[in-house]
Amino acid sequence: MEFTVKVLILGGFLGSGKTTALMQLARYMVKISDPGRENKVVILENEIGEVGIDDVYLRGGGFTVNNLFSGCACCTVSGELVTAVSRIRSQLDPEWIIVETTGVAYPVNMRENLHTALGLQSRICILVDASRWRRLLTPMRELLRGQLVGADAVLVNKTDKVDEDALSGIERDILEFEPKSVMLRISALSPVPDDVWEKVAFATAAP
Repeated sequence: MEFTVKVLILGGFLGSGKTTALMQLARYMVKISDPGRENKVVILENEIGEVGIDDVYLRGGGFTVNNLFSGCACCTVSGELVTAVSRIRSQLDPEWIIVETTGVAYPVNMRENLHTALGLQSRICILVDASRWRRLLTPMRELLRGQLVGADAVLVNKTDKVDEDALSGIERDILEFEPKSVMLRISALSPVPDDVWEKVAFATAAP
């Protein structure tokens, strides 16, 4: 039987909690995947300067980890990303590919590259660090905007570290950058409910 791989690009600024959230997201995807599928989820890691996911730890969990890049994704992502995804699709045929970007990448460019080169549709999920948002917004405004543009879902992470007024202000800022995204609050160090991951993987914001 021929399968069509689903691609999810997980982005966000350095320290936003992508890897912690990724572990929970991957387990959710394994759980909802076709039980007859040998390779359910393949993770492409592209984080620079942080500890990578331990493949030994993941072995037997229904997903596989590949290290993707050695350089900055801002400039070199196109060819390496397309080659890696094409190889994974043909050799492993997973149900899902999750691309964990560097903290300075623009996920919308990655989605465009995959669509142009391989005809693949990708979803984009961006993590935002609520505890540092206000401090980062002024010096990093254009980078944060570039990461959020085109996002299908935005996870406002570390919500336990800020109050309701701060969260409401963060959400207003995010909607200014990308008004069509589905916005969800989480604290990735705690268990995230499956209905949140369902929205990350499938939900479409109202026009």
